[in-house]
Amino acid sequence: MSFLIEKFLEYVKVDTTSNANSASCPSTEIQFDLANIIVKDLELLGLKDISLDENGYIMATLPSNCNENIPTIGFIAHIDTAPSFNGTSVNPRIIENYSGEDIVLNSKDNIIMSLKDFPELSSYAGQNLIVTDGTTLLGADDKAGIVEILTAIKYLNEHPEIKHGTIKIGFTPDEEIGRGANHFDVEKFGAEFAYTVDGGELGELEYENFNAASVKVKITGRNIHPGSSKNKMINSILIGMELNSLLPVDQRPEYTEHYEGFFLLTDIKGDVEHTEMEYIIRDHSMEKFNTKKNLMTSSIEFLENKYPDARIKIEIKDSYYNMKEKIEPVYHIIELAKKSMEDVGVVPKIKPIRGGTDGARLSFKGLPCPNIFTGGHNFHGKFEYISVQSMEKAVQVIVKIIQNLSK
Repeated sequence: MSFLIEKFLEYVKVDTTSNANSASCPSTEIQFDLANIIVKDLELLGLKDISLDENGYIMATLPSNCNENIPTIGFIAHIDTAPSFNGTSVNPRIIENYSGEDIVLNSKDNIIMSLKDFPELSSYAGQNLIVTDGTTLLGADDKAGIVEILTAIKYLNEHPEIKHGTIKIGFTPDEEIGRGANHFDVEKFGAEFAYTVDGGELGELEYENFNAASVKVKITGRNIHPGSSKNKMINSILIGMELNSLLPVDQRPEYTEHYEGFFLLTDIKGDVEHTEMEYIIRDHSMEKFNTKKNLMTSSIEFLENKYPDARIKIEIKDSYYNMKEKIEPVYHIIELAKKSMEDVGVVPKIKPIRGGTDGARLSFKGLPCPNIFTGGHNFHGKFEYISVQSMEKAVQVIVKIIQNLSK
């Protein structure tokens, strides 16, 4: 078994689920379980200046092997997996020479990944796929990125004839809960630019992402016995439902694509007396992003005027911004990645991220950091899978970026 696949299968079996309700960093101590394994692997690969800090951030250096003046480049991936689905007891399976038909993930529970639901599967006929057993996510997001970076470093060590400058490696905790860049020391990292290896299908190259905000709404009504509640009861649940009805239906994620932003109600709980709601707001355009936030605020003001005896509180907090404005001035790093993909036979797919990455926030911290593919699909759920051949191509792209930079 190749180093790439051996390490991937080892890493995905280590539970690294992050937890948005935790205030610590990393948000879960279990992330150190994998971090410590990675540090040992970095040592075996002969990297220098290896560090694992108290917040779960790993950094390491592959020194330059030539005297040429080559920019210092970085590659970054994240350790944690999403808390949106079970990440415990991951039991991956390799399907060799995939037939192109429906995949039975779990015969006992009749969990089937079908071509009807996932038509892109047919394009992987003849390749080797790594899938779940239907009870957990896989963790290719982003353990695939980690092992692809490590495998590229291993290849460079085995091929000293490939001249390269200083290469920086960074692995972060808590990316899945939006905190991956919180304690990332850009100055210590010391790269002029970097790439997050955290994308999806083969060929993805991304330097645009959503502007993002979170919204918390707290509604306090008045609970009165329904038998005597006329002109007295204020049902906080109904006010919450009315708030949601004021937001445009066609701007929900299930009706949007490409550059279209959205409002998403992610959580609601309550009773007549008290209701709490949580939303996320997303848009690539800063103007439309601000318009969405203003609509949320004006909707609350409308409800406050309509129900003066209710108490409605809203908190809107920006999470991250579109890195496009930070990447465009250094667009040569996109051209570098694009050419490197083409050089190894990968068709670049430059498109906006309908989400965010550590790279977005790192770009605003002074480290331009677009995103390249890992080869995975259907992240954050039981239908997650990845092509071994796509992973191998990701390794080739990383190596070729380093080679082309040295030219």
